[in-house]
Amino acid sequence: MRLSRYFLPVLKETPSEAQIVSHRLMLRAGMIKQASAGIYSWLPLGYKVLKNIENIVHEEQVRAGHIPMLMPTLQSADLWKESGRYDAYGPEMLRIEDRHGRDMLYGPTNEELITDIFRSHVGSYKDLPLTLYHIQWKFRDEIRPRFGVMRGREFLMKDGYNFDLTKEDALHAYNRHLVSYLRSYERMGLQAIPMRADSGPIGGDDTHEFLVLAETGESEVFYDSQITDLNFGDRAIDYTDVAQCQAVLEEFTSRYARTDETHDEAEFAKVPEDRRRTARGIEVGQIFYFGTKYSDAMGAKVADADGNRVPVHMGSHGIGVSRLLGAIIEASHDDNGIIWPEGVTPFHCGIVNLKQGDAEADAACDALYASLTAIGLDPLYDDRNERAGGKFATMDLIGLPWRITVGPRGLKNGVVELTSRRTGESEELPPEQAIAKVAAIYGKAHAS
Repeated sequence: MRLSRYFLPVLKETPSEAQIVSHRLMLRAGMIKQASAGIYSWLPLGYKVLKNIENIVHEEQVRAGHIPMLMPTLQSADLWKESGRYDAYGPEMLRIEDRHGRDMLYGPTNEELITDIFRSHVGSYKDLPLTLYHIQWKFRDEIRPRFGVMRGREFLMKDGYNFDLTKEDALHAYNRHLVSYLRSYERMGLQAIPMRADSGPIGGDDTHEFLVLAETGESEVFYDSQITDLNFGDRAIDYTDVAQCQAVLEEFTSRYARTDETHDEAEFAKVPEDRRRTARGIEVGQIFYFGTKYSDAMGAKVADADGNRVPVHMGSHGIGVSRLLGAIIEASHDDNGIIWPEGVTPFHCGIVNLKQGDAEADAACDALYASLTAIGLDPLYDDRNERAGGKFATMDLIGLPWRITVGPRGLKNGVVELTSRRTGESEELPPEQAIAKVAAIYGKAHAS
């Protein structure tokens, strides 16, 4: 993409309504525009990052053996009345009446709808285990929407639902989700700590939230500092291996880590004093096992091996896709702007032409752009007739991890400048070597 042809409405001044870093930088970088309280239009740059996060979530869910689908945003109130949650959910649910007088609602979650789908089509234990998920826009009518996409009313969420014959099978599904979430967050450049949590209106006794540590987090968290030394890395995992998935759960949840809702001061006191930490955290996902709560209420039963009709064991598992974008910025920025991890960046690198209109500089930038595009990378070429300082400021603000700077002086010596946004370190390289280095960073083959 050439910046002269792109829609990137950056702001020089910080909007007065932005209270936290992610909201401020998303507005300034032209990623979102507020449509109404807690509801945003996603502009091209923000939409690119949102899709990158969504794709990572899809890939890791499919890797874990979960099956994607799509359910509607509007749901019949009848299903929620059947489960007993229609009146219990509270004013966060947006209730609607259609032209025929039927009660509808804008879905805040989908346990009822997926249970209805399941009971309509699955009748035997032979069809289990089964995990279905989708990534879809949700609506919760927050009383005080704030902090941009971190606490909005409309948000994009991945919600998945497992159906299993026994509690043991369902807890394996719980563990599979924990492993797949750890992989997803690490691919996004995040460390998200699983913490014992409160189930809230979803229900159930077994639940963990995943929290990213950040000063602006809405939750107070208490944890053993050893947990921040853990990472999943690139280890292989067999999602059908019950013991292997259980071992990962134990590795990542055996140390004390809880939100303020479930904090136990006596248990926390058992952690060595030098390892006790208190901080703020941003919730970016949660997994639940709630047994037969919905299958009992809604008659979601299957025939077991003896022919008996038994309710299935269920769990639900969510990742806040749009919220993650804000969390990444909260965890990865500096005074000049965003610093995108390579896994989610909207463009793989920026190309800055220091002297637009200079034949040699223009030709070198065009060649870099063509070469990077040819190997499957997506560069953003700042070809505007602007001062160099303004171009650098834009690149720093929008946070591309790598920048290639091209100018007449460097070209006389046969080099361009490759700069890391995270460290600020630069090196002068021949154009081909700069391309090869960027290609290697993103795991792309490069023909020299």
